[in-house]
Amino acid sequence: MPMQSASSPEQKPLSRDALSRSTQLMEIAKSAALAVRDPLLEAFRSDMAVDYKVDLHDIVTIHDKRAEATIRSFILEHEPDSAIMGEEGGQVGSGNIQWYVDPIDGTANFARGLAFWCVSIGAVIEGEVVAGAIYDPVADLMFAADLNASYLNGTPLHSRSAREEDRATLITGYPVSRDFRLDGRDVALANLGELVETFSTLRRPGSAALSLAHVAAGWTDAAAGFGVNAWDVAAATLILKKAGGRYEPLTLGKVALGSADFLCPGYIATGEGASYPTLTRVAHSISESRIAKFAA
Repeated sequence: MPMQSASSPEQKPLSRDALSRSTQLMEIAKSAALAVRDPLLEAFRSDMAVDYKVDLHDIVTIHDKRAEATIRSFILEHEPDSAIMGEEGGQVGSGNIQWYVDPIDGTANFARGLAFWCVSIGAVIEGEVVAGAIYDPVADLMFAADLNASYLNGTPLHSRSAREEDRATLITGYPVSRDFRLDGRDVALANLGELVETFSTLRRPGSAALSLAHVAAGWTDAAAGFGVNAWDVAAATLILKKAGGRYEPLTLGKVALGSADFLCPGYIATGEGASYPTLTRVAHSISESRIAKFAA
């Protein structure tokens, strides 16, 4: 079964107008993320009520909904030609710039008091991510990208990874209960076991967007996911690529082959210099199995 090709930084000639536009949208994304910093930090580690969406593993709080409303209003005020897809509020507007907003990626961490969560905002024009921001309010880290480069708190960002798997750190949320249902418990645990045995370190911190930002920053070597949404990864795909990293989308049988990276529910992400055959083989096996299952 053919896999979708990996994505790496493209060497397209950019017009001055296109670059200026992407930079402008990046600044809007950054400012929108900063607009919810104070209320989110005030709520973090407070006594907050939680609710559940699909199941007990899918947490939402009133702070997610309020932050998304604030971000949506900010974007529409500063760029009226916008449509916004938010994790909590769905699609709003009908402009030419499509935004993908996750007001708190890592809500379970946020609700419990674990300091690994972020705000993720990406801008897409004609199917291409042109700007994005991922903001970690606790650490006050602003990862961002336009069509020219990636930045961390305004400084150009460059990824780097250990060359071999046995010296590398992998971030993945796999498997969760959904993966047990889709792949089978024994298969999923065997996949995890192979990754645990192969990589020097494996971590499950609980935010796809922030995990990818850490790969872009060179703070971890690789990340892999098998159940993400566009609002989780739209901004992160651009930040990673423009930092020199590699993002390979996986369709998992849920979207058509050739779909935009950020619309694919799976991914392998590595920093510059990485060559991880075990991760590639395990991830492709998961994707191919699901493609076959959904096609049956």
